Amino acid sequence: MDGSQSEGDGFGAPGRLAGPAEGITPQELALAARNHGLPLEALRYDVTPPGLHYVLVHYDIPATDPEGWRLTVGGRVLRTLALDLDGLRARPAVTRRVTLECAGNGRARLTPRPVSQPWLVEAVGTADWTGVPLAALLAEAGTAEDAVEAVFTGADHGVERGVEQDYRRSLPLAMAADPARDVLVAYAMNGAPLPPQHGSPLRLVVPGWYGMAHVKWLRDITVTATPYTGFQQSVAYRIRGVAEEDEPGEPVTLIAPRALMIPPGFPDFMSRVRVVRPGPVRLAGRAWSGHGPVTRVEVGEVGEVGDDGSGAPAWTDAVLDHDPAHPWAWSSWHTTWQATPGRHHLTVRATDAAGHVQPLVAPWNRGGFANNLVQRVEVRCTPEASAA
Repeated sequence: MDGSQSEGDGFGAPGRLAGPAEGITPQELALAARNHGLPLEALRYDVTPPGLHYVLVHYDIPATDPEGWRLTVGGRVLRTLALDLDGLRARPAVTRRVTLECAGNGRARLTPRPVSQPWLVEAVGTADWTGVPLAALLAEAGTAEDAVEAVFTGADHGVERGVEQDYRRSLPLAMAADPARDVLVAYAMNGAPLPPQHGSPLRLVVPGWYGMAHVKWLRDITVTATPYTGFQQSVAYRIRGVAEEDEPGEPVTLIAPRALMIPPGFPDFMSRVRVVRPGPVRLAGRAWSGHGPVTRVEVGEVGEVGDDGSGAPAWTDAVLDHDPAHPWAWSSWHTTWQATPGRHHLTVRATDAAGHVQPLVAPWNRGGFANNLVQRVEVRCTPEASAA
């Protein structure tokens, strides 16, 4: 089901912006409790353990039975497919290391704040995904000459802004059927069956695209002769730069470049302010982009950044380590910072091969999507050890 309207006062209300003095709402807090981010110290892992990888679930995690699961491939195809897990596992498999990032990562740092899942910078993770190339399945089914898109339906079902729906998204057929794009119908994560929260027993993995494209609990692929216009495609996940909600906007697609720093030193429990000692401090982290490989990572120390971008730091290049064996995964970086007593704000930014650079001031949009504003890490350098 996709498109029926739900009734009721305030039920399925449209998205809104937080008021000037409005804090996180109980509804946002409930979403944050369900959808956890990556603890930033876990950036140390090349491959994120499944329990630390970010999670975003729109509705409920559905009850799925791998034994009886079927994936159907139909629509504008020459041969309809109905595949169980054994049938999929019998086909040639590939493993791809892919960095996933939620399209709403950074939403809570916008002003005014779009009221939704209140991500800061932690909605990311990298895993080794194993499955069958989507291009191979589409080639097996064969596509009609008039086919233009592949539509993917998950088993998760709910209501969003008054629209009852299965979670459903589409990709252009030219991309979905291109072996070089490495789109997968995945059944394993880091060498083990998919965990329930990550789409067990099947999910889509779309390297380079934000997480909304990676449909979980995948049960159907329908090839269509017309573009898909369902809610998650034409209403949600659009960049709308003005306050009017009915602006059509531009679709959210490729991941914007981002670099994140592993928090140095050790934290204050409540504020998460970092504590270090004077002298050389190793700084390290990860950087990625869906537009191409990251070609540069810069680290700087900055004062309070104004709305006009004032307070920009003097940048120093970090050492960037890109593994060509994993073109869809984040790259590691590192440098050394000389800490002196006092309060400091460190920041890091990435530049990708297409020339995109992380901004010092976030461009606002109504949905809070693709906000790749640079990270800022507050550090206190103290020469004295704190009392236990």
